Amino acid sequence: MSNTPRGLPLRSSRVEHIFPKLTPAQISRIAAHGHTRAVRSGEVLVEQGDSATPFFVVVSGEIEIVRPSGAAETLITIHGPGEFTGEVNMLSGRRTLVRLRATKQGEVIELDRQKMMALIQTDAELGEILTRAFILRRVELVAAGVGDIILIGSIYSASTLRIKEFLMRNGHPYSYIDLEHDQDVQKLLDSFQISASEIPVLICRGQVVLRNPSNQQIADCLGFNESVDQTKVRDLVVIGGGPSGLAAAVYGASEGLDVLVLEATSPGGQAGSSSKIENYLGFPTGISGQELAVSAYIQAQKFGAEFLIAKATQLICGLKPYVIEVENGVRISARTVVIATGAQYRKLPLQDLPRFEGAGVYYGATFVEAQLCGREEEVIVVGGGNSAGQAAVFLAQRTKLVHILVRSSSLTESMSRYLIRRIQESPNITLWTHTEIVALDGVDYLESVRWQNNRTGQTEEYKIRHVFVMTGATPNTSWLDGCVALDSKGFIKTGPDLSEENLSVSRWPLARQPHLLETSLPGVFAVGDARGGSIKRVASAVGEGSTAISLIHNVLQE
Repeated sequence: MSNTPRGLPLRSSRVEHIFPKLTPAQISRIAAHGHTRAVRSGEVLVEQGDSATPFFVVVSGEIEIVRPSGAAETLITIHGPGEFTGEVNMLSGRRTLVRLRATKQGEVIELDRQKMMALIQTDAELGEILTRAFILRRVELVAAGVGDIILIGSIYSASTLRIKEFLMRNGHPYSYIDLEHDQDVQKLLDSFQISASEIPVLICRGQVVLRNPSNQQIADCLGFNESVDQTKVRDLVVIGGGPSGLAAAVYGASEGLDVLVLEATSPGGQAGSSSKIENYLGFPTGISGQELAVSAYIQAQKFGAEFLIAKATQLICGLKPYVIEVENGVRISARTVVIATGAQYRKLPLQDLPRFEGAGVYYGATFVEAQLCGREEEVIVVGGGNSAGQAAVFLAQRTKLVHILVRSSSLTESMSRYLIRRIQESPNITLWTHTEIVALDGVDYLESVRWQNNRTGQTEEYKIRHVFVMTGATPNTSWLDGCVALDSKGFIKTGPDLSEENLSVSRWPLARQPHLLETSLPGVFAVGDARGGSIKRVASAVGEGSTAISLIHNVLQE
């Protein structure tokens, strides 16, 4: 274990993995990929906000890692001989969150990002050491809220919740100040000439002030897309970063394809909003959807896949290579395409629903939403599937009482048995069958809910401020605009489900029939929840994503 002094209190006891000390043999192998250079005391090697950040191994001397905030600095750590710099941004190519400065005269080994990535991909031992350290360092930064941005918001603001979710699911650390609870927030607002009515506000690197920014504006401010060449013709463009899309990215990139993933908000899809997945193979104690998504996201980047935070708005199917247009007007070209846009939960048919979305009505049950619920509060979960069951069990550990509302007579037809048993044995979960919400009420945020028994007509009203909706699924396919054949519910038809009429309308040009996951357009595949007939399980989504890659190799050889 390293004896180097640390500045940031660590949650993890695995200091030897977060700050490992390399052996002389390992340092020698790294040196073969880079060059040795001298550094002088006080020299800034990397400034916060820099892109294309170099990777350094300390041979002699010291490098301190600090988070600048105006004239002040927060010490994160000091790297001594045998230690190395970097965290997850080394894999993604995004801007650095910190400042690197030599505190003593010494010598370092320097590698540019491309050579560092090549080292990770070719040297198994060093790849494991570096990747694990990068991931754990980011985990600590997120936990400590040590990043390059400050979010000022309110627990009653839907936009604040949206921004929190966007940052959390992209694994970006930030400091949060709540207008309702922080007594010193007015001083900060005054210093940036911000009024309370402009909340939420994001302050980037102490310089740029964004008032109620969109997700795309946040991505632009943080430089999420800067390192991505949007003009290249890719072997494969994956549209959607849920489990199936991430699996396609991992397998495609690991097998040598030039892969770009388009994701509208953040990796994970619906699975990313799940508090805990307990029936996924290889995780006997369960894993949160967020943890699974982040791991797959980093794994794809390790193999060279790139990610663009952008919403696909149109597939221009009359061109070859295919062209995907995104919301900012940029066009991305691809020889093959995997559509993995997933599905979204159906919304409750209530007139006032939009007023309370994000301010009492939520479509995910993660740590971010759970923080809004008090220990002595009651909450509602609407839905009878596994996602609803996982949410109920998770929220029961953090609230006084969870009400599960389902329209049917039981959970047995739509929920796994292990979840049903856990719900039955939980003293603070109550199941209401044949029950639907008929009204929401409140002023600035949800204050009460009225539900009705759909058999007896009896209604009841409760002072409940939090409703988690996880009912059914509507495919995210409207943007395809007739490019590929869809079924009557809007799901994408593939392989043997495509009729001769479908192929005739689409003018299928090949002598062969479509491959298993191929749509009515040659070389365009659909996987996961957006595909008709898919099994709504994480494991099957991952399987489809990986299977599509083997078929794509065949298409690229045609």
